[in-house]
Amino acid sequence: MTAMDGSLEMMIVMKEGAADAEVEHVLTRLREAGARGHISTGDVVTVIGVIGDREVIAGMPLEAFPGVDKVLPILRPYKLVSREFRSTDTVISIGGGKIGGGHFGLIAGPCSVESREQLLESARFVKEAGATMLRGGAFKPRTSPYAFQGMGVEALKILAEARAETGLPVVTELMDPRQLDDVVEYADVIQIGARNMQNFHLLSAVGEVARPVLLKRGLSATVDELLMAAEYIVKEGNADVILCERGIRTFETATRNTLDIAAIPIIKQRCHLPVIVDPSHATGRIDLIEPLSLAAVAAGADGLLIEAHPMPETALCDGGQSLNPRDFARIATRIHEMVTWVGKTLG
Repeated sequence: MTAMDGSLEMMIVMKEGAADAEVEHVLTRLREAGARGHISTGDVVTVIGVIGDREVIAGMPLEAFPGVDKVLPILRPYKLVSREFRSTDTVISIGGGKIGGGHFGLIAGPCSVESREQLLESARFVKEAGATMLRGGAFKPRTSPYAFQGMGVEALKILAEARAETGLPVVTELMDPRQLDDVVEYADVIQIGARNMQNFHLLSAVGEVARPVLLKRGLSATVDELLMAAEYIVKEGNADVILCERGIRTFETATRNTLDIAAIPIIKQRCHLPVIVDPSHATGRIDLIEPLSLAAVAAGADGLLIEAHPMPETALCDGGQSLNPRDFARIATRIHEMVTWVGKTLG
């Protein structure tokens, strides 16, 4: 929502030590007025983000409510994901690990699940090399309608089997709201791909489920458009969103896309959500994955999403940008060293 459609976006800053009952009273009064209240709990104070009808909210004596310290406007077009609403980094718990706020995630695995043997072998070697999450596509968006489209629900079951064996949480892509129940049943993190970044019905759907969402930047999307897409998810109640820079389309032809390293610190200045980088899709070249991974860590990324395959030359999808077990292990060691150097913790 924006001010142009009659909505009002503001922050209600509660007093230090405000009681839970006082916070709930504010939320109740907002609901009665037809507005939405989104809570951000910090170390010292609680902030409530408000989205609702301008005239109705303006007529409420919010600063007179028990426990309220002050009421402030949110100036960014994206409200709930902005640093104005929450000054501290969001930390998302996934399985036994965390991402964001000094916790670094290394997500790795094949572009797509091709067979039980291929996926289990992938899970084993990325786990041994230090990955904290397993990626693998069950439903694949392909430019050509004749290319491999994924194994569907059967792939989800194989991913769940790999999680049971290795302990790695599973990340997989959702393309259609009709697949949502199946993905939620088997996956730990729902990925929204670059082509669906502005599929607003899909964004709203994942905003209503209790699963972290990995949201990739669109091929031609600006940083603000990415953050507005994240706002669609968060406003529905799901605050566990991970943003992913995966390269954008430019005039440069030396790489598959152009990795926007500057987007990492810019997003972290404007937004409290974790930011990760996908160097595999950004470049399409295995020889550039290592330097760009290290650059991403140095620039402040909270994680990496890297494609790895037991035998890249036989891969049904993106074999040319997938690391083999030996190269992934070597690069993962360098990444771990860099993560430690910048003062973050893997997993």
